[in-house]
Amino acid sequence: MLYAALAHRGFFPIEELMTFRHFRSRLQGHPEPETTPGIEIAAGPLGHGIAVGVGMALSALMPIRKPSAQSAPSSRASASKVYVLVGDGEINSGPIWEGALNASKFKVGNLTVILDYNGIQQTWATTDVMPTEPIREKWESFGWHTDEIHGHNVREILDALDRADEVHAKPSIIIARTVKGKGVSFMEYDHRWHGSTPTEEEYELALSELEAGLK
Repeated sequence: MLYAALAHRGFFPIEELMTFRHFRSRLQGHPEPETTPGIEIAAGPLGHGIAVGVGMALSALMPIRKPSAQSAPSSRASASKVYVLVGDGEINSGPIWEGALNASKFKVGNLTVILDYNGIQQTWATTDVMPTEPIREKWESFGWHTDEIHGHNVREILDALDRADEVHAKPSIIIARTVKGKGVSFMEYDHRWHGSTPTEEEYELALSELEAGLK
């Protein structure tokens, strides 16, 4: 998804997407800032996104230093917005919660986290690996504005983002309840498809089911 967005924004040719995970390709499983255009941080150390996002959000709130003078600090309502996408398997990582505490302490209202909460992670169901419920209450206890939505409903996503924009004194998290492998019958709720590559036959079947769903 990240590489597709970058390609459509002109960071590299769209045709290069077909080299994904190929040997010596710039588009590897974990984005690499030194080789891939448009990538600012490496995605290998999972769980660091919120902490990095806090730093970016704080930076946007700080005054801009000029040679002759220093401008006034950005208002919390007008500061640049920072968005971080995390998964429910990823929040097993301790750095997630360290970042959450820092976001609350510094009241970075320009930070919004979207949590893809589908109940399945790379190795099994999240309830078996590391249960995290009650998830909304956990984030509220950390001092975050929380919102919970149906993550496959685009209208709900946009409305939740609008609500987060109105919060300026604390960070926001949108808990998006989703289905892993949504729209493909043999992939839904199946952790084995977390990083697996479909065969040509499976690919064609998945594509036909997605197209039927769109119709």
